[in-house]
Amino acid sequence: MKAGNADIKITGRLLRIARLDADKYRFISDPGPVIDALRISGKRADIFTFVQRLGDSQARFSYPMEWDNFAAIPISSFDHWWNKQIGFKARNKAKQAEKKGVAIREIPFSDELVRGIWEIYNEAPIRQGRRFPHYGKSLETIHREEATYLDSSVFIGAFLGEKLIGFIKLVSDETGTQAGLMNIVSLIQQRDKAPTNGLVAEAVRACAARKISYLVYSNFSYGKKLRDSLSDFKERNAFERMDVPRYYVPLTPLGKMALRLGMHHKLADHIPESVASRLREYREAWYKRKYASAAEATQS
Repeated sequence: MKAGNADIKITGRLLRIARLDADKYRFISDPGPVIDALRISGKRADIFTFVQRLGDSQARFSYPMEWDNFAAIPISSFDHWWNKQIGFKARNKAKQAEKKGVAIREIPFSDELVRGIWEIYNEAPIRQGRRFPHYGKSLETIHREEATYLDSSVFIGAFLGEKLIGFIKLVSDETGTQAGLMNIVSLIQQRDKAPTNGLVAEAVRACAARKISYLVYSNFSYGKKLRDSLSDFKERNAFERMDVPRYYVPLTPLGKMALRLGMHHKLADHIPESVASRLREYREAWYKRKYASAAEATQS
């Protein structure tokens, strides 16, 4: 839906939370008109949440606020990142992609690109111990999803010969000061060629060429979750934790009560990390058994 000049999505059943459709990729400088529009829209939203962009960590609004975070690389030039910011291991990995014949370049959005993305998405139902949400989607669905924000998107592909083995969708904000990796996925079977490292290097190059100050790869940390392989990957490639204010604006009496009781956070955020880590292990084992059984049934 539209609220003011912003595209808004509303999620939740009991508690309805509104946020920008591209939250953490797009931002608002003046939330007042959006909040006013939500209140009179006729569509129930109990809380509106938005986050401040990078470059200014000081809270600029008087709404209820908590700290959120980005995993971001401050970029001055590609050479500075390559020689001064990334670790030795990450640099070698990026070189490894080229040595093993992987070509990385910016590419236009096209039906051919979408088909390559669709093939990557449908390689495996599980990634990083979790169900991969894009697995099993139709070609038409992938086309519709990847066609969003084309006016501010850059696609970067990793190719082995003519085959796409990894890609990035890089989306810049309205001011052109930060760009987020909306998608970054590579074929698991080509992991030995380090295409993802090569893609990050090309994303830094793309940002430096466009004078974009920050490259963002989602969050640096998620709630109480401890380090994992993804956070290690981010740190080796010079992504840093950068805290930013996130605001929560109650729009209804239920929203006010939920905010006061902490109900605006997911249930998982209230679980101690010692318990949550064990639950993640059980989930990973369950997914492995589930999809292994499905594969055996298909082959029999």
